[in-house]
Amino acid sequence: MRWHGHPLADRLRHPDTHEQLVWDANGLLRTASGDPVEIEGEIPILLPRRVNQVERHFAEHYQRDAELFDYWEERDPATEHDERRLREAIVRRIPRTARLVLDVGCGKGWLSRELVRRGVAVCSLDVGTVNLRRALEQTPDRLHTAVVASAEHLPFADATFDCVVASEVIEHLPEPERAIAEMYRVVRPGGRVIVSTPYRERIRYVLCIHCNRPTPIHAHLNSFDEHRLRQYLPAAHFDYDVFGNKALTLLRTHVVLGVLPHRVWRAIDWLANRLVRKPAHIVAWWEG
Repeated sequence: MRWHGHPLADRLRHPDTHEQLVWDANGLLRTASGDPVEIEGEIPILLPRRVNQVERHFAEHYQRDAELFDYWEERDPATEHDERRLREAIVRRIPRTARLVLDVGCGKGWLSRELVRRGVAVCSLDVGTVNLRRALEQTPDRLHTAVVASAEHLPFADATFDCVVASEVIEHLPEPERAIAEMYRVVRPGGRVIVSTPYRERIRYVLCIHCNRPTPIHAHLNSFDEHRLRQYLPAAHFDYDVFGNKALTLLRTHVVLGVLPHRVWRAIDWLANRLVRKPAHIVAWWEG
């Protein structure tokens, strides 16, 4: 039972009542008052029930999304290079002292794979079990746990994690400010919240054949830059980084740039953005 002795074992909270959740001797999860909590395998199901229609629809959409689409499928080489550089940029912003990290919207579980081998405990979080099961299979380590939960209702005690990461998540959320506030709540004093998202994306729509309503492509609901992100946690220290020149991607320069160390690639990318200001990504972080 990977939860026994894990640093998160006594930090789980009910998403509606905020009661402490306790593992019993039989490996079952219960509230402090004794009510059982649903578990699938070793994955606690901690989605809130007291939600509005928008939140319920959102959870249903991404549960279905994970069933229909393979997050582990092989990418086009240019896309894979772009995603690799984004992952490298995120990992470089995780404090070296962090020993417990939350991965909000874990996708293909790349962050747990990267950090667990360094001895960092990681909790992968998603709204459905499909990606979580695969992430646990990919990184089957005692330091790696998983929880089904909502970013707007994180089922953890205050000040639990050293760092919280949400990579390419907040652009999908109906209320990103609530999710960021929740992420900040569960970070310890001096900890860090890191998000990545497309930079100044132009949200495009198509007409849905089923409901006959405008529907955003890739289910991106929000566009962000440093000014919008800065306003979410005014009391916290804020910083950011923009990178990933779109012209370099379109020119298929990954064939050459893909073999370069991160620092060398960043220098070339910085120069490209000075010449053609078209960064694709922003990584932003807040700390207390």
